[in-house]
Amino acid sequence: MIDLNDLLEQVWPIATQQAISTESVNLKNALGRVLAQDIHSILNVPQHDNSGMDGYAVRCGDFQAGHNFQVSQRVPAGSSPEPLQAGTVARIFTGAPIPAGADSVVMQEDVVVNDDASVTFSVVPKPGQWIRRAGEDISSGQVVLSKGTRLDAIHVGLLASIGVPIVLVTKRLKVGVMVTGSELQNPGQVLQPGQIYNSNEYVWCGLLESMNVEVSSVGIVPDNLEATCAALQSLADCDAVISSGGVSVGEEDHVKPAIEKVGQLRSWKVAMKPGKPIAFGQINRPGGGQSWFFGLPGNPVSSAVAFQLIVKPFLSLLEGQTRELVDWRQRTRQVQANFSWPTPDTRREEFLRADVQSEKASLFANQSSGVLTSLACSSGLVRVAKGQRVHPGDWVDYVSYQDLMR
Repeated sequence: MIDLNDLLEQVWPIATQQAISTESVNLKNALGRVLAQDIHSILNVPQHDNSGMDGYAVRCGDFQAGHNFQVSQRVPAGSSPEPLQAGTVARIFTGAPIPAGADSVVMQEDVVVNDDASVTFSVVPKPGQWIRRAGEDISSGQVVLSKGTRLDAIHVGLLASIGVPIVLVTKRLKVGVMVTGSELQNPGQVLQPGQIYNSNEYVWCGLLESMNVEVSSVGIVPDNLEATCAALQSLADCDAVISSGGVSVGEEDHVKPAIEKVGQLRSWKVAMKPGKPIAFGQINRPGGGQSWFFGLPGNPVSSAVAFQLIVKPFLSLLEGQTRELVDWRQRTRQVQANFSWPTPDTRREEFLRADVQSEKASLFANQSSGVLTSLACSSGLVRVAKGQRVHPGDWVDYVSYQDLMR
């Protein structure tokens, strides 16, 4: 068996060696896409000193206790104020430019408006208070977002704040999905004796769509060699293909011989639990080139865990993200075990489904690889080394599902 870390070091570098196609998209269509270039700001944010409060702009040197100030101008957001007249104040609103000469803003709650419309301050203004300085958020020329960033809603808003209308991104991946097994039936259909419902397709399609990947699914493929070969060839135009089940060497496991007929295959027994049998290879395209192939276990927990630990980072690398961004091992953290694990596997490291609250990890009761509720009722995975016993209070490595899918 191969250790998981060794497998990752064999497979992930292959994705970084592939040519990446790019395209320009409107910012409104950029959510979930991967940046293909660094983004530099061409302006300061804020562009000018502005007020952080509704109140009055004042020159601190003019202040006298109990003195009544005349209001010489009104400055709403979006206006262009005159320089502040000596001995006066300016009525100003949040986001409005600070008039030249003013060096402080007194919020309106600390101001008394007199009957003659003059104002008196109930506090002593301090230089710079309630003033947001030009460029304090972003300075002109600054790299705002780096190449390889997958754009979320805040990133898109950040780009909008510096006036970027079009962004250069990598092209969306197209990923094919197939689930093998004559025992599988789709939801909504009546189960016949010996059948189970197909869940892997729904898990994978959901995870892939959360990555903004174009998904092409052929659904359930029966356990025979001809159907498996045909399904693989129908997905050969995809950038990658994921299959569940059929990756072992039993009489009803047809993925391995099918891939060997339509492409090339490398297959491993990985020293991890869940997710032991993993296949990696490529499918030949009729017009040349290849699609990458991952064959994952049929058990739903095994396939979901293997997808998140091995396949998702590979796909993100194909999209142009960096190793630093996709390597979930850099995002593991130590949490305290609120459980006992006295009889560990001595041959395989284990990924235990756990819920972490207040940095304490509690295990889902049933850690079987077929129990999908263990994923639904947990927040992430505790990584236990081969032969590692865990006692309550021990510190253990943990990675959340949220961090796995970043």
